[in-house]
Amino acid sequence: MKDLQFKRHRRLRTTESMRSLVRETHLNKEDLIFPIFVVEGENIKNEVSSMPGVYQVSLDYLTAEMQELEDLGIRSVILFGVPHEKDETGSQAYCETGIVQKAIRQVKEDVPSLTVVADTCLCQYTDHGHCGVVRDGEIVNDESLELIVETAVSQAKAGADIIAPSNMMDGFVAAIRRGLDEAGFVNTPIMSYAVKYASSFYGPFRDAAHSSPQFGDRRAYQMDPANRLEAIREAQSDVEEGADFLIVKPALAYLDIMREVKDRYPLPVVAYNVSGEYSMIKAAAQNGWVNEKEIVLEKLTSMKRAGADLIITYFAKDVARYLSES
Repeated sequence: MKDLQFKRHRRLRTTESMRSLVRETHLNKEDLIFPIFVVEGENIKNEVSSMPGVYQVSLDYLTAEMQELEDLGIRSVILFGVPHEKDETGSQAYCETGIVQKAIRQVKEDVPSLTVVADTCLCQYTDHGHCGVVRDGEIVNDESLELIVETAVSQAKAGADIIAPSNMMDGFVAAIRRGLDEAGFVNTPIMSYAVKYASSFYGPFRDAAHSSPQFGDRRAYQMDPANRLEAIREAQSDVEEGADFLIVKPALAYLDIMREVKDRYPLPVVAYNVSGEYSMIKAAAQNGWVNEKEIVLEKLTSMKRAGADLIITYFAKDVARYLSES
């Protein structure tokens, strides 16, 4: 060993304080956006069967939920609505007294410091479960845009801080930007679901939001999981149309895409740590197969390392507690 020359990388790993000193990627509470499923009615707090620890809540439970998030140091939420009534055009999505519009007003009144992101889509509100208008079995693009714009404007009027369109119709960012501007909401940013794959990881969400398609699937408008360059084209279009944030969804199986998006575009990138990713870890942890805290922190750190500035995650409360312990 006397004449052997090599680099001693382990010098920077010798203690926890040393490892913390040279750590390159950091996960913070401010990075987290917590999804909330709001339902109509009273005295409702239903645990989603496929998502342990995630609940559908009625408006009378919402204030306490928001206060808990504020106490934990979580500053942002994204709201999803589950209406009583659905119809062909998803009219409750853009109704001034719709469940999400009511929830937005309540959150902004009760806990104004929280940033409210409004999911802007039709799928939870249509009786067919698709993200747009259906004509002769086809999800039509341009007619859908009109209703999506109407939804975005109604959410902004209710007080949403950020509009997050998830429908994957062509031109949705340009249409929403024009609609918001014409309605006087020139300062309301758009958090675009720019790269949204037709993924098998969404199953538990559809259980929570009651948004499963009643026929066919969403592959005609969500992206093929095999495609990389298509993701860049989608993100490029949204940048050109005026997006302020770019979401990559799902996150874990598409970290390579997230890195490319981050490297190419000077906008905040948002990782959506989706329901299937959440439920798999919860199930494994409940069976004692993994250490939940360690694997969650490792997973979310991988998203930050891949380029995410923000993370939408059902683990937000857990992570906030983990970070407070450290």
